[in-house]
Amino acid sequence: MQNKGNFKCVIMSPNRVVYQKDIQSIFLTGDQGEYEIWAYHYPLLGVLKKSEVIINWNEKIPINGGVMRFFANECTILIEEEMKK
Repeated sequence: MQNKGNFKCVIMSPNRVVYQKDIQSIFLTGDQGEYEIWAYHYPLLGVLKKSEVIINWNEKIPINGGVMRFFANECTILIEEEMKK
C-alpha cells in the first residue's frame, strides 16, 4: 500500500547540496540491511554503505557511503559522493 504523504529530503556532500525536494519515498542500503522510508516514518539514524540512494523509485544517486537521519518528517543524508570516472 502506497502512502500519499510527502516528506522533505536533503542529500548533502561536503562540497554541495546534491538533492533537495519533497518526496514520497526513499530506498537506502545501510550497514544493517536495506530499508525504505515513507512520510511520517518513526525517527531513524543509520549508516549507509556504498550503493545507490533510490528516490521515488525513479531517481538514483550513487554514493560511496554516508549517514542518514529521519526525524520530524525530514530526511537528512550526508554522503561521500561516488567519484566520476
